[in-house]
Amino acid sequence: MFGSRLIVVLGLSLSLTLLYPQAEARAFFVFGDSLVDNGNNNYLATTARADNYPYGIDYPTHRATGRFSNGLNIPDLISEKIGMPATLPYLSPALNGQNLLVGANFASAGIGILNDTGVQFDLPAIGVFPTIPTKS
Repeated sequence: MFGSRLIVVLGLSLSLTLLYPQAEARAFFVFGDSLVDNGNNNYLATTARADNYPYGIDYPTHRATGRFSNGLNIPDLISEKIGMPATLPYLSPALNGQNLLVGANFASAGIGILNDTGVQFDLPAIGVFPTIPTKS
């Protein structure tokens, strides 16, 4: 039963790929936490930082960039795969004009949907979303 469904799904995917050519990506926007943060926390007053050794030792420049990894992260790899430059942190002064048309990375280490997420990092509220009331 499961095998036949899988074959149908794979066959449908293959036929759709052949019938409809893939559209060219125009912009790439990233939302998330430290797994995809590419340097937004470098521009925030927080202790959640990745701008020193050993971060970045396998990055092409061999320097820490604010990515919470030793090299490229998933958004970097996706950008390469779709033939676009890596997205810049949305807080970066370089993110303007043509750079903004490529996309932006809104990820920040320590971020979450709850009011108490990241309190250990002293992350500042940036005032983009309203405060969610909690039960007392």
